[in-house]
Amino acid sequence: MPKTSARLLALLSLLQARRDWPGALLAERLAVSPRTVRRDVDRLRELGYPIVTTKGPDGGYRLGAGTRLPPLLFDDEQAVALSVALRIATTSGAGIGEAAARALNTVRQVMPARLRHRIDTFRVTPVERRPAPQVDSGVLMALGAAVHAREVLRFDYGSGDPASAPPRRAEPHHLVTRGGRWYLVAWDLDRDDWRTFRADRVTPRTPTGPRFTPREVPGGDVAAFVAGRFSGSDDQGGVPCRGQVILAVPAAEVSPFVHDGVVEELGPDRCRLTVGSWSWHALAAGIGRFDADVEVVGPAELKDAFARLARRYAEAAR
Repeated sequence: MPKTSARLLALLSLLQARRDWPGALLAERLAVSPRTVRRDVDRLRELGYPIVTTKGPDGGYRLGAGTRLPPLLFDDEQAVALSVALRIATTSGAGIGEAAARALNTVRQVMPARLRHRIDTFRVTPVERRPAPQVDSGVLMALGAAVHAREVLRFDYGSGDPASAPPRRAEPHHLVTRGGRWYLVAWDLDRDDWRTFRADRVTPRTPTGPRFTPREVPGGDVAAFVAGRFSGSDDQGGVPCRGQVILAVPAAEVSPFVHDGVVEELGPDRCRLTVGSWSWHALAAGIGRFDADVEVVGPAELKDAFARLARRYAEAAR
């Protein structure tokens, strides 16, 4: 029979591995009697682990939730995954960098040497063009709770004086991250339309509003919807401005830089490019990045955009 301390750790590891354990199966796994299992469960309870006795023909045990977090056991893969997640938490914009660093130090101290070495060799250097604003973790929890409960959210938005404007009202549907920022995807009740709100500008008000029946995000895919909103597309995922040009450059030199368009080879030094953007000016400017002569196939709005940009660039050159 293993020593009591080792057996308690083995019992705790088993209880964390699945929700319910029949007492007889625990005794079999630990190679002890059901009476010894009962005594070990009592010892774990004295140490603060909230172990619940389950009723039924077999009878058994379940590791429940208590008023405080007891010590936990992790296998090697879980420990490494947790450490990696804590190390990159500072890049999430969730405002938990300091807490994540303290948690990582706690986990690292109790790691075996072999795992500590693996974690110490993992280094992450976040490279951002500009620092993403940090969101208070309490705000994120409040937004996530409203999404889960399907309750209308009342909140102040922006940095203005909350007393100068009534609170916004929206049906929160998804809490998403993009480029280090957190966004709330919601149906704006006052504007009768879908909106994406920056979480760092949201100040929730209490209490929340009534429960609502969730609507379907346009297109049914929240990731595609958010990506489309940031690229200027409509709710169906299409961009409002699409044009076609012929470039005096090989197709192979254009294709690597066109992610949402179509490039057709017309010859060794010519290709047709069909691409879209959120405005005609943006489309013309994007095409102008290729160092090549441009022939506009259509539409007329794209030709007009090139003409206006040409006048502006000529004026800037003077």
